[in-house]
Amino acid sequence: MRRTNLVLITSALLAAGPLLGCGGGSGGNGGDGGDGTTTTGHGGDPNTNPDDGPPAGNPDGNSAVPAEAQAEDTSNPTTVIGDGTPESCTSEAVVAGVAKGGVITFACGPDPVKITLKETAKIVNDTGPKIVIDGGGKVTLSGGGATRILYQDTCDQAQHWTTDHCQNQDHPELTVQNLTLVDGDSTGQLEEGGGGGAILVRGGRFKIVNSRFFNNVCDPTGPDLGGAAVRVLSQYQDLPVYVVNSTFGGKAGYGNTCSNGGGLSSIGVSYTVINSLFSHNEAIGNGANPAKDGTPGGGSGGAIYNDGNTFTLTLRGVKMTDNTANEGGGAIFFVSNDGTGSLIIEDSFLSHNPSAGFETQGYPGIFVIAKGDPQVTSSTIE
Repeated sequence: MRRTNLVLITSALLAAGPLLGCGGGSGGNGGDGGDGTTTTGHGGDPNTNPDDGPPAGNPDGNSAVPAEAQAEDTSNPTTVIGDGTPESCTSEAVVAGVAKGGVITFACGPDPVKITLKETAKIVNDTGPKIVIDGGGKVTLSGGGATRILYQDTCDQAQHWTTDHCQNQDHPELTVQNLTLVDGDSTGQLEEGGGGGAILVRGGRFKIVNSRFFNNVCDPTGPDLGGAAVRVLSQYQDLPVYVVNSTFGGKAGYGNTCSNGGGLSSIGVSYTVINSLFSHNEAIGNGANPAKDGTPGGGSGGAIYNDGNTFTLTLRGVKMTDNTANEGGGAIFFVSNDGTGSLIIEDSFLSHNPSAGFETQGYPGIFVIAKGDPQVTSSTIE
């Protein structure tokens, strides 16, 4: 055990205690709703009632949130999904509302609702530039265990190609906030290489605020496929994706599962993750990357999987516990192929994130190839 800059790093994998409250059945609210109907919750606000899942964010996180990473103003929505009743908040209404773009809110009545989508809701690239989807802390969107929930791709001409440099354009600026996304499934949906069980984003800008991701999945094998909850590619001018006050998993039975990156995954994209919680997420592939002979590949980054060249992963006020990887990085797999990327961990707590295959000595639960050692400040890694 050693202490450096108020940092505790120990190789002991200590059992973590319960994270949050009590209760908890399924990840969403109400019944299954598999036919695309809306179901109504009976446990109050899903952001605060443990019976409706762990709340959004790390309760111990108190890191400052920069202005550009905060929630967007939705006081004057351009698109409202629903007419004030739960019955009006259908799959069709969500898909059509997201396609209209702008600032999107919900009017589904006073109680929490779960809307199960029959098809993926897709961003149309010229309906912004700013696109905000705000669930108001009462809306759960479900993929019903059959489909990805949300998709944005600036290089997909079917969603309107708005520039001749789609891989590096400043719009749409998509924000997902005050929303719960559950049971998304992108298995076999191989747009942009697959992954992104709940959300797949390529291009423009993207951030997540005050949101929760439960029981999302993507393909169980593949050397570079990942992001059971979220996969992001090609952000404008390499600016970071912000993930603020959000929860991925949160306790047993709520975790997200994929070949790599149970929570987040990216290729060459920077993330800044603030005051967020990752627990019980799993990287279940096997054979790593590149795939070992006779294996399908994958199994790295139980919570976060980052690959590419020059990019940065920054954690501030983040809690990661009980995430697992069949190969490398029970918590984090971070590989900068040319050694120019940086891993920064500040005011965070990482504990009991076992790596069944490999990890970087001195950093339990992490496998890292970067520009020097991880920059760890006022954090615990054990």
